[in-house]
Amino acid sequence: MNNYLLIGVIIIYLGCLFGIAFWAERNSKSKWVNNPYIYVLSLAVYCSAWTYYGSVGIASRTGINFLAIYLGPVIAMPLWVVLMRKIIRISKQHKISSIADFISLRYGNNRSLGALVTIICVFGIVPYISLQLKAISETFEIITDETSYASTSVLDDSTFYIAVLLAIFVAFFGTQATDASQRRKGIMTTVAFESILKLAFFLVIGIYVTYYLFDGTIDVYQKASNLSDFERITSYNGLEFGFNWLFTIALSFFAIFLLPRQFHVAVVENDRERYLKKAIWLFPLYLLLFNIFVIFIAWAGKLRLPTEVNNDYFTLLLPLQQDNIFLAMLVFFGGFSAVISMVVVSTLALSTMVSNNLVIPYGFLAKFIKGDPEKNSNYIKNIRRISIFSLIILAYLFYVNFSYELSLYSIGLISFVVITQLAPSFFIGLFWNRGSAKAAKIGMVTGMLVVIYTLISPLIVTVLTGNTSFIDKGLFGVDLLRPYQLFGLDFLGQEAHAFFWSMLFNIFSFLTFSLLSKGNYRERNYAEMFVNSSNYSNLQEGAFVWKGEAYVTDIRDMLKRFLGKERTERALRIFNLKYNISDSEERADARLVNFSEKLLTGSIGSASARILIASVAKEQPVSLVEVLKILEESKETIATNKALKEKSQELTQLADQLKDANEELLEQDRIKDEFLDTVAHELKTPITSIKAASEVLVEDDEMPEDLKNKFLTNIARDSDRLVTLIHNILDLEKLSNGREELAIGNNQIEVTIEKAIRGVSQIASKKGVCVEFQNGQEINAQYDEDRMLQVLTNLLSNAIKFTEPEDGPIKVNAQKKKDKIQVSIEDNGKGIPKEDIKFVFDKFYQAKHQNIKKPLGSGLGLSISKKIIESHKGKIWVDKKYKKGARFVFTIPHTKT
Repeated sequence: MNNYLLIGVIIIYLGCLFGIAFWAERNSKSKWVNNPYIYVLSLAVYCSAWTYYGSVGIASRTGINFLAIYLGPVIAMPLWVVLMRKIIRISKQHKISSIADFISLRYGNNRSLGALVTIICVFGIVPYISLQLKAISETFEIITDETSYASTSVLDDSTFYIAVLLAIFVAFFGTQATDASQRRKGIMTTVAFESILKLAFFLVIGIYVTYYLFDGTIDVYQKASNLSDFERITSYNGLEFGFNWLFTIALSFFAIFLLPRQFHVAVVENDRERYLKKAIWLFPLYLLLFNIFVIFIAWAGKLRLPTEVNNDYFTLLLPLQQDNIFLAMLVFFGGFSAVISMVVVSTLALSTMVSNNLVIPYGFLAKFIKGDPEKNSNYIKNIRRISIFSLIILAYLFYVNFSYELSLYSIGLISFVVITQLAPSFFIGLFWNRGSAKAAKIGMVTGMLVVIYTLISPLIVTVLTGNTSFIDKGLFGVDLLRPYQLFGLDFLGQEAHAFFWSMLFNIFSFLTFSLLSKGNYRERNYAEMFVNSSNYSNLQEGAFVWKGEAYVTDIRDMLKRFLGKERTERALRIFNLKYNISDSEERADARLVNFSEKLLTGSIGSASARILIASVAKEQPVSLVEVLKILEESKETIATNKALKEKSQELTQLADQLKDANEELLEQDRIKDEFLDTVAHELKTPITSIKAASEVLVEDDEMPEDLKNKFLTNIARDSDRLVTLIHNILDLEKLSNGREELAIGNNQIEVTIEKAIRGVSQIASKKGVCVEFQNGQEINAQYDEDRMLQVLTNLLSNAIKFTEPEDGPIKVNAQKKKDKIQVSIEDNGKGIPKEDIKFVFDKFYQAKHQNIKKPLGSGLGLSISKKIIESHKGKIWVDKKYKKGARFVFTIPHTKT
């Protein structure tokens, strides 16, 4: 393919990314920009060119070794809910914008420690960026069939121009605000977009190779099994292989937390903690999808391609071998997306660290003190822009001079080993308050010296001298000092070997010097704030220890130089309102000093912020004993406040419960009165009717016989009604007090149901309603049949009452369910309102609604039924899921025969 045409397509693609980033910045409040999926996909910046190309290369050479670099993050993800949440909370509380600021703050805002962390990160990540440039250069060469690095001038190298374009992209979208702790919606949205592209294109090439060039995974496996080294690349190869796997997994476990780009996307760009719940399963799924076809592409490349080609680029060479230019272009742009994401985020994170921890605190603070807000803002932005271009150029120079000697996998692992030198100070410092800044620096320096000796110096010496005597014989010819077999340890790979020894010396130095040196009061102060995460927000506000003399006007003037007058006044007004401080207050306390440092931290870093505030606040030394005393008092105050708050909540809940109970008693009294009114009304009505009819019969001797019979019938009916009402009241009272003795016997439930149906058949037929019961197998149970008939009759009568005439059947069903018998009666009537379901078994239920509609009956039937079922150790309820009418269900114990 013509290289100018490809460069044109690349420029168009970068233009699209600019457009996406610009749109995202303009629509930063949109749900398309603010959602957990953008967050999770931005975490996929972990999958760089190393993943896209290097995994296939290592799989073709050493088999399943490539998986170890992804198992570490997968193992780490469940811990994010606890560990990463703590890191994010600390970072948001203190406006932390980089891992250097995080570690520096943990050890008392130590300026030199922040600088050391930054140098280590630059040392480890610049070669990693050069790895990406190497991938662009070599894939560009493959797809255009030209040698890009054979140019005699940098100006003839297309990779150089691509690197410059990436630097412009980062400088434009990454330095729009001076506060580095602010989210970069534009960049993160493009990273998420590219994460989708690189995964999609990698899956496309995987499917193409597996199912087009071959007949599926089984076919690839069967043909690959004939390879001469197949057994070696598909087995664990003993204990040595296991140790290499273990150390590589540990490397990647630390990397997912410590790589500057991962810290940036996971912590700085996190909008909401709840996004972590999505990340802990979706990010491992993303990694799984990315690795499904890796081994099959690796085998396919070994089967189809010449042995002299670069195994890292099988994904690109396989479609080119078939003259499939379109698919090769997709693969190229998938890898290009992986490169851009990594370079952009890494450069952004490193430039922030370089400006906030190297350039500003060691050269520009005096200039900032004299400058105005606009000038200072421009200084900060320009420093970061220069840092971005410097880092890109440095990575390009490394790529030109060193990267040809190393594979993508080797460069990536070297970077991981360097970055993990931050691990002891980072992780132990989160949970152990004895760690000191001195110990952290000694541990990091010791670990880095071991890495340089065991991993980096052999490469440099070999490239510069062309001989391997240092590797083979060791320093000064001492066999135990061979860099790849230090002290005789010869069974680990180069990177795993360097990782083991560097971590051993690093951790030992950190722990030893932490125990020997207690650190100053600021170190212990921040240690307590980092380690103690219980009631975190309250602790952060009250546990900052500071003693000295400071004035509000001096601090206000300092803040104005960076934040401007309007932002400063707004921030101080909010601060005064929060702590109920008068606007006329002249003296500044520890809270204002702490608040001011946080305001400046996002713009110039925590170490520089501390120095600037210290220049206007005369701080007095505080002894470690005083710090511990203040912290203990703060903790005790917080604990006391928490206990008082809990007690207050308990009292409030108790008061609410008493209020509810009182309201319930009043309601019960009201209901009881209504019930008595209903009973009186029900008694009065038939008595009045009986009295009237009797008087007519007595006074009129000449009444016609048919009319006399009618009056007598009414008297008999009303008498029955009185008897039923009185019987129900007495019956309910006996059941409620447990004075009713049940005549328990062995009965068949289907026989009892049929008796109940026959009992209501006459009123059902009058209404034109049929009752259906499908008699199945015999079901025996121990119960009082008369009482059970009473329940069934009540339920069937209610169903008939609320079913429209000539409209549908009433269905009865009985079945065994484990050790219970379940009976249901359902109708297609008007049903029961949802809000009334919980009251239907209340004995005062109808009385409660009598002012709306006069009840039919006394309203005691369902209450009596409930008491009967409960006396049989059963349950009765209304099926809330039934929507076609009403469905009552009850269960009683089943008798096994």
